[in-house]
Amino acid sequence: HNVSKGTVEMERDALVYIGKEDDIKKSQRITTKVNGREVVVFHHEGKFYAMDARCYPKMEWLTFSLCFIFSLFQDINGQSCIICPWHQYKITLETGEGLYQAINPLEPSPTPRWLSKGVKQRIHKVTVDNGNIYVSRPDLSVSFDSDYYADKYKSNGD
Repeated sequence: HNVSKGTVEMERDALVYIGKEDDIKKSQRITTKVNGREVVVFHHEGKFYAMDARCYPKMEWLTFSLCFIFSLFQDINGQSCIICPWHQYKITLETGEGLYQAINPLEPSPTPRWLSKGVKQRIHKVTVDNGNIYVSRPDLSVSFDSDYYADKYKSNGD
């Protein structure tokens, strides 16, 4: 779930302060900017997660924080997922993988199975330190589908 606890002194330049742990737990989510990117931080089932706030398949502005309003979470094969209210895409909170159901018509009794499209949504590392929540600045050496819209609507600053 990309959350670490401990002292942040060594990584301070790589981290962006998001808010107080208790405040985010109460609201269950916060949308903020990290290096100009819109990022949403969730508190779901006792864990903190962060991902790009814009959904990867289309350019409509979608803050995944809306998913909390509509309770659009689902457990799929033991993985917590958020469901895009616009596209119904399932995205794992842990890895950003897009999941879909498929059947193999060659099987005698085809049963739908969950498969991965690969990592589609950029996930950001969350650090909890002394009651504060930080998100790591993104490692842009690897690109993901959500980067297109994160970059397109990026603003300067944090």
